[in-house]
Amino acid sequence: MATTKIEWTESTWNPITGCTKISSGCKFCYAEIMARRLRAMGQEKYKNGFRLTLHPETLREPYLWKKPKMIFVNSMSDLFHKDVPIDYIRNIFNIIKDNPHHVFQVLTKRADILRYYDSEGFLEWPHNLWMGVTVENADVVYRIDHLRNTGARVKFLSCEPLLTAIPNMNLQNIDWVIVGGESGRTPRPIKPEWVEQIKLQCQNHNTAFYFKQWGGTNKKKNGRLLDGKEYNEMPKPESVL
Repeated sequence: MATTKIEWTESTWNPITGCTKISSGCKFCYAEIMARRLRAMGQEKYKNGFRLTLHPETLREPYLWKKPKMIFVNSMSDLFHKDVPIDYIRNIFNIIKDNPHHVFQVLTKRADILRYYDSEGFLEWPHNLWMGVTVENADVVYRIDHLRNTGARVKFLSCEPLLTAIPNMNLQNIDWVIVGGESGRTPRPIKPEWVEQIKLQCQNHNTAFYFKQWGGTNKKKNGRLLDGKEYNEMPKPESVL
């Protein structure tokens, strides 16, 4: 487990590292940049750079963490990458179930694989697993339906980096939406009206809304205030117990 600066979680656990790009949201992947940096620093775990790599030696780590935490699983990869064996995914789900004092957050862009595994009965959903999909633009809203039709108890969306307006999201049975702008050297722009539009949709569906950042080349300076306030909403207690 490693601490993280990601605002909507507390720690990260990476039993897989590396990935491949599948959509426009992957263009400036922070994990790819970080993996290359860690490899250059001589970190053994990242000797393969950003090539997909399983790390079974990390699978017992959650059993060592006694203090309850909110843990982002695979911040440096995608659990539902096509090359991750289903038995490995099932093993991770079982480990999550075995550690009910933690909340584990999983986020994927491969919602079609997620839905397929769920529909075939390959996945047994622990109550403490929050399942999310990335919805960075209007072209990938189909991912929401894939997520909605799974058995995950808590379902969330990450609209980061938000690259277009997404005016017609169906947020039925979606517990949480995170929104954020892209950061880095050449970030693509985010428009305030896109964020306001998503916030309104969340309000209309009684969905928790979390605004992470405006992003840009100086994300710290640009901050995360929307209409002069921070939005830090999380799923309701009855959804997570």
